[in-house]
Amino acid sequence: MKTGFVSIFGRPNAGKSTLLNTLMDEKLAIVSHKAQTTRHRIKGILNRENCQIVFSDTPGIIDPKYKLHEKMMQAVKSALEDADVALLIVDIKDNLTELDELFSSLKLKVPGILVLNKMDTASAEQITAASEFFKGKKYAKVVIGVSALKKTATEDLIDTILGFLPDGDPFYDSDDLTDLPTKFFVGEMIREKIFFLYQDEIPYHTTVVVKEFKEKTTLIKIVADIVVQRETQKGILLGEGGSMIRQLGTEARKDIEKFLGNKVFLELFVRVKPKWRDNDYMLREYGYPWRNLEILLYS
Repeated sequence: MKTGFVSIFGRPNAGKSTLLNTLMDEKLAIVSHKAQTTRHRIKGILNRENCQIVFSDTPGIIDPKYKLHEKMMQAVKSALEDADVALLIVDIKDNLTELDELFSSLKLKVPGILVLNKMDTASAEQITAASEFFKGKKYAKVVIGVSALKKTATEDLIDTILGFLPDGDPFYDSDDLTDLPTKFFVGEMIREKIFFLYQDEIPYHTTVVVKEFKEKTTLIKIVADIVVQRETQKGILLGEGGSMIRQLGTEARKDIEKFLGNKVFLELFVRVKPKWRDNDYMLREYGYPWRNLEILLYS
């Protein structure tokens, strides 16, 4: 029985969340074409007869500009500390020299698998050049090409991961899919629709807090706050006559019902909380714990 923790690292929009969903054959992480969609460390527990692999999707690695970014990078640091294997995800069309500097800065203490993603969008020459570039790097024990979106070579990737994992007993029950609560995924599904429906800075100034989750006889009642920083952003979220917030609620409810397998009554409110992204108290309240911050930032 092979067991272990496998953390996924890379720049924003490299395809980390898509890869997690593909490896799990389940949508656990929200995805969009916009960068910095992932804000939390999201664990997916892959259970098979011969293994239990605990994958961690992490936020794209960036230079923090405010405290929310610091918490996102705290999630990256935490995933680095308990990983048995690191997956280093590369958008094959990105600047390889910059990625080399980024991966070198991680100072991995565990085996790293360099994953060339989005092979379906690259030429044979690009794939060969990228493979040769990363071969022999200290952080890359193996270089493997995949397409997370097209599910190409992802089983080969799992086989490669198993070659680096230790033998051991499972950490979780065999029917566990994640260690996060249902309310977390509900909030993320609402936030995903914000990324799709709204432009410019709105998704980045917004967070979602599920305030009520009650299972009734015929449906599940969910009440959620959408938090923004300015009154003008609230107006954009609501739309003329509330048209946009109704569309957001309708589209989010469909995904939530599919996820929960039950009818849902979804009620959304928009709250203005100035500078919430830089407020310690608000960040804790909104699900971004400040746990062991000094240890993580300065160790």
